[in-house]
Amino acid sequence: MKILYGVQGTGNGHITRARVMARALAARDDVQVDFLFSGREANKFFDMEIFGNYQLRTGMTFHHKEGAIDHLTTASQLKPLQFMRDVKQLDLSDYDLVLNDFEPVTAWAAKRQGVTCISISHQDAFRYEVPKRGFNRMNRLLLDYFAPADIHLGVHWYHFGQTIMPPFIEDEYVHGASGSHVLVYLPFEALDEITMMLEPISEVNFLCFHPDIDQPEQDGNISWHPTSKNAFHHALQQATGVIANGGFELSSECLKLGKKLLIKPLHGQFEQLSNVLTLESLDLCRSMHDLDVDALEAWLKLPPGEPIHYPDDPQLLIDWLLERNWQDTQSLCARLWQQVRFPEPVRRKLSRYQLAG
Repeated sequence: MKILYGVQGTGNGHITRARVMARALAARDDVQVDFLFSGREANKFFDMEIFGNYQLRTGMTFHHKEGAIDHLTTASQLKPLQFMRDVKQLDLSDYDLVLNDFEPVTAWAAKRQGVTCISISHQDAFRYEVPKRGFNRMNRLLLDYFAPADIHLGVHWYHFGQTIMPPFIEDEYVHGASGSHVLVYLPFEALDEITMMLEPISEVNFLCFHPDIDQPEQDGNISWHPTSKNAFHHALQQATGVIANGGFELSSECLKLGKKLLIKPLHGQFEQLSNVLTLESLDLCRSMHDLDVDALEAWLKLPPGEPIHYPDDPQLLIDWLLERNWQDTQSLCARLWQQVRFPEPVRRKLSRYQLAG
């Protein structure tokens, strides 16, 4: 089977999930995969070797300013004519299937050419009855038309009685390992705003990764680093806790490693607001509306979390793709959730939900 895998490049969560899939797919001799990314400038991608000779398109993306979605800039930066050209010029005649992680060029090209498109994304989970905050008619239209697909496989921390998959988190780090620093990843926040929150707590060492940093530098109790997959995940393994925006993939890694979470969601982004709602309802994070020193100090006093075991190998999913019985998503999801193990306190909170079917 030959697959084209389209991945949204805005943020790093979609790419992180694609890396897990790319490694698993590369181990198979019964499938060939090409990758296409959009939504980010070419020089802003990093650590992309796993994807081989991948393709890039302009696509569509969301812009942010001061920790919130900047709707005016987002609208002004759209390039509809370029997008339509990219869709029309993408030839899918050699492919049996398009996999899609909220990437619009491959999704619309598949729809136009009649090639089956299976969407695997966290966004797809919000098509179902899961906890939502800030979800409105515009968000529903975005889900329906941004990257349309024939089959939608949502990914979430729990199934909530729906046909939703658990996340795949690579098991390459030691659970519970910790050093003496707090990891900070707030790519949508301004550097001076982050500094104002962290600097007063001088007794705590903060390791901060940010896309606006070009070279490592030390500023008092704050160690600044450019974005890097390997350096970031080493820091994550050793962290006593993590301060982040409300992205799905990083939160998932923290849950698997048992790292406590303090989340400042991106304002105007219903997905991040909904993620916070879910995590707080399960007592798996604390949140703050703005970068708040008092909220940080209260969170630092909390004990560490307990690891959640999520699957690390998507071979069941790949087998399902190759079987081509794509309408049967229910049995796939049921088998995947059998691999998940929750700590007892979380399991008690989840006991009111049943897997559909």
